[in-house]
Amino acid sequence: MTVPAAATPLVSDPHSYARPAEVRVRHLALDLTVDFATRTLAGQATWELEKNSEATTLWLDTRDLQIDAVTLDAPAGPATGWELAPADAILGQALRVQLAPGTQSISVRYRTSPGAAALQWLTPEQTAGTQPFLFTQSQAILARTWLPCQDSPGVRFTYEATVRVPSSLLALMSAENPQTRNALGEYHFQMTQPIPAYLMALAVGDLAFAPLSGRTGVYAEPTTLPTATSEFQDLELMVSAAEELYGPYRWQRYDLLVLPPSFPFGGMENPRLTFVTPTILAGDRSLTSLVAHELAHSWSGNLVTNATWNDFWLNEGFTVYFERRIMEKLYGRPYADMLQALGNTALHHTLAELGETSPDTHLRLHLAGRDPDEGLNEIAYEKGDYLLLTLEHLVGRPRLDAFIKEYFTRHSFQSMDTSSFLAYLRRELLDLEPGLEDRLQLMAWIDQPGIPAVAPPVQSERFAAVEAARRAWQQGAPAASLATADWSSHEWVHFLQGLPPKITTTQAADLDAAFGFTASGNSEILAAWFPHALAAGYAPANAALEKFLFRVGRRKFLVPLYKALLATPDGRRRAQAVYAQARPNYPYRGYRHARRAGGAAGVDRPEVARTLLARRWFLSIDSDI
Repeated sequence: MTVPAAATPLVSDPHSYARPAEVRVRHLALDLTVDFATRTLAGQATWELEKNSEATTLWLDTRDLQIDAVTLDAPAGPATGWELAPADAILGQALRVQLAPGTQSISVRYRTSPGAAALQWLTPEQTAGTQPFLFTQSQAILARTWLPCQDSPGVRFTYEATVRVPSSLLALMSAENPQTRNALGEYHFQMTQPIPAYLMALAVGDLAFAPLSGRTGVYAEPTTLPTATSEFQDLELMVSAAEELYGPYRWQRYDLLVLPPSFPFGGMENPRLTFVTPTILAGDRSLTSLVAHELAHSWSGNLVTNATWNDFWLNEGFTVYFERRIMEKLYGRPYADMLQALGNTALHHTLAELGETSPDTHLRLHLAGRDPDEGLNEIAYEKGDYLLLTLEHLVGRPRLDAFIKEYFTRHSFQSMDTSSFLAYLRRELLDLEPGLEDRLQLMAWIDQPGIPAVAPPVQSERFAAVEAARRAWQQGAPAASLATADWSSHEWVHFLQGLPPKITTTQAADLDAAFGFTASGNSEILAAWFPHALAAGYAPANAALEKFLFRVGRRKFLVPLYKALLATPDGRRRAQAVYAQARPNYPYRGYRHARRAGGAAGVDRPEVARTLLARRWFLSIDSDI
């Protein structure tokens, strides 16, 4: 079969061994058995192929996979010409398969390793119930650790799967999903829309389902499901708001899976089944901007996908802009302005950490030879959003909205690299108005460090009121006298983050008595409060802090809290004692990718902007403390 011409030319991906211009996978039939005892998946992946007439070799990505056999479709039979290349620390191993004339599909029989980086095996103690749990995290280049594949975001395929699990558990994938368990523990899945490998996802656990509308619903552990169902009542409104902005939702269903508390990320935009952290279950729906972010990925990222990880800003910059437009449509401009202000603060924090002249602050990255996770930071998210916000400022919302909607429609189920996007942007928008590209300073955004001077100021009237209240308290007004009745989580976090690094014990007691921070059920507020309580030596918060560290596995919270604990008198001893008990709840072994909820409370981002730094710190924490 001849490879058809792509609307956007295939771009060489420095993080994949695949050569899709020669042979490209187009459909996967997957058959897997999940073994919790050995912490492995075993089975067979059958790939249907598209190839040009000259091609004789298929290149697949693998990492730490045991390959047992490779078979060509009949009548060719077993493939004698296959081999695993030497391992690379970042890319893993290339699986090279010699193809016979007329080969249309190949089958690979394989087994994952117990330490496969994409697979997180949770014990019952790490869940909300009494059963074990498995979930995958394939982004950025971890799909190859549980599936021999062309692990590049520029290669899309459809798939079907059969997955066998213990009969007491339910299996789910980024596909059409069951809503109840069956007695055999055998589940069948179909994904008819083509997706890249990093959006392959699997979860297995003691799960139940509750519908929210005809096309939305929530999966969670049974004890968590009622809270989750209440928290996400606005999910259909979010989907409808997104459709009103940028066109129809193309993935049929939009369901959420609430992971156990030890899930270390904010969320992951797996098609049809977004994975989310339970730390956004605040009880007042105040942290659901994370869900708006993951939903927006159904257009920016899942529908139109960055061609390589050098183009990551095309996924995330559009998604952050879209997310805030959804939140504005549902909750008003002042609410969205808070999210923008929080994101802008996080952006400038990252710029300071990376260095104002660092090439890693360009939107177009050059990550060849490096772990692509090094590019998954605030720059792609917030600088990318800021570029679109600046464009909105220059051309107005109606023109920008029309451009974005057409962009998603015209490039649906395709990949996009930065150069192709720039050509499209110029042709469809910038060249229609002489001088517009110069006013935008387009290439300064794309290939230069920092933030161009043309960027409009970011302001929040609600945060201005928070800052006035904080100043009044610092000048002696009792905490109970502050007008805080209508504050959202974002306002409380902004209030706490703006406090001096060290307040007195008396001040901490005043704040806690007035606002009940220590007893809050809101993880964002607790994470912003505990460092102040620790620095102040405010003992009444100690038990709540330890409980939080035992229960929550989200890296965004844990790294700064352990650091704050270590900075206190006797902090090392206390940290060692807490960590020794809590460590089994932190599923970090093998993870190459961390996501954070940076500035905006609950919004999914790479954790802290120092993704690899945070990972390395946690991997070495046993010796550090």
